[in-house]
Amino acid sequence: MITLITYPPAFGEPAPSPFCVKAMYLLNASGFQWQRQDTKDPRKWPSGKLPAISVDGQVIGDSDNIRAYLEAKGVDFDAGLSDIDKATSRAFIRMAEEHIYFHILLDRWDNEAVWPLIRDTYFNEMPKLIRGAIAGSIRRNVVKGMHAQGLGRLTAEERLARLEPDLQAIATRLWQGPFLFGQTATAADASVGAMLRGGRSTPVETPLSRRIADDTILSEYTDRVAEQMG
Repeated sequence: MITLITYPPAFGEPAPSPFCVKAMYLLNASGFQWQRQDTKDPRKWPSGKLPAISVDGQVIGDSDNIRAYLEAKGVDFDAGLSDIDKATSRAFIRMAEEHIYFHILLDRWDNEAVWPLIRDTYFNEMPKLIRGAIAGSIRRNVVKGMHAQGLGRLTAEERLARLEPDLQAIATRLWQGPFLFGQTATAADASVGAMLRGGRSTPVETPLSRRIADDTILSEYTDRVAEQMG
């Protein structure tokens, strides 16, 4: 059986990481039996990140690699899609995971109203005497990295304006059906749905979480992906 190594549930979600939720969606869609193993310490897993899967003595890290493993076992997440649709799917996945995700990261790590809840959720297994110092050091590194990347230099309102065309592109694509490529959820929905779900579930309201929650098309789509793939 496949074991998914993931962060524990948080903020009313099966995991606080959209990538862990994406992996759950893919595993559910694969039809394979799987179980979860929760941990808050990703350091011993590949690249020091989660999610990862353990199967037949092999450990596979990263949600993209998990997808590749499942596809190598015969799963076709994009059954019926044309080559053009598959190319578009790849673009939507990269938009979600390499752009939308970092807005979520900043909402959680660089927002003074959100940070105390993030700290006390992500690091609650640490003694209080050292929690603040260690969590604060990790936070500074995250924020520094996002400043170097560029998005960290923008205000929340500027970031939302930068993100707006992405959200509109998702909504426009959904004009043709309940999912990005028609009547059935595909790999792109696993990624995009998980990222929108993560953005909406930030534990203190932010411009991004409100934008997603107040958008009927995006919010209902997020729920449909969760219902079909979750």
